[in-house]
Amino acid sequence: MMQSIFWTGRVLSRAIRNGLSSFSNAAELNVSNKKHPYLVSVVCGFPKDIANGRSHKGQFGDDAWFSTNFNNADVIGVADGVGGWRAYGIDPGEFSSYLMRTCERLVRMGHFKMSEPGDLLAKSYYELLEHKKPILGSSTACVMILDRNESIMRAANIGDSGFMVVRGGRVVHRSHEQQHYFNTPYQLSLPPPGHDRNVLSDRPESAETAEFKVECGDVILVATDGVFDNVPEPVLVAEMRRARGEGGEAGTAGE
Repeated sequence: MMQSIFWTGRVLSRAIRNGLSSFSNAAELNVSNKKHPYLVSVVCGFPKDIANGRSHKGQFGDDAWFSTNFNNADVIGVADGVGGWRAYGIDPGEFSSYLMRTCERLVRMGHFKMSEPGDLLAKSYYELLEHKKPILGSSTACVMILDRNESIMRAANIGDSGFMVVRGGRVVHRSHEQQHYFNTPYQLSLPPPGHDRNVLSDRPESAETAEFKVECGDVILVATDGVFDNVPEPVLVAEMRRARGEGGEAGTAGE
């Protein structure tokens, strides 16, 4: 178990470090010339079944993600398809992937409110429900929108996907899991016809929301429960500090 934890942490750290290195080497993206904070996104992931799982842009196995921007907004999100659907012949990754792809498209078209990430998630979900070919399944999700001009981050999360913000080597903000009971997170769902009563389905309006100021140099981890359940917070913080070139002991403060 510990080998798996440290291996995951090393992969995560390497991805962040490589991304920050590439970013810092690009002259046209010199941080010192930027007046307001903005996101530099680095993506890392792998499916549970590494040999047979999907791993391409926007998806790692049953998990999906997006990262885009529009005018003065940077928007990122992750979703975790509920794997239990596979036993019924339903691809768990299709639901989460459609949800995130739709969020990305809505942002690029400017069809979202910078102050309401929950509304973006809701629009994506309701569009999924209207799809001609039913996209069956369930998913947890987390969407974050950075208002660059105001240096404000807003987030909405359903279930146990979420975020963690590290500043100066300490956790200053973290999302809270939403669970009905043990191992049963809140989730957006579309069950097969006639099975509505047998499947948990939460409304996107029940998403937990957060709003907070961000600063240049903050490291923000947006992830599914595959990270948060398997990598202890001190290990995550240490890896995020290492990616920023910081040393010393990790700590926790704030939310």
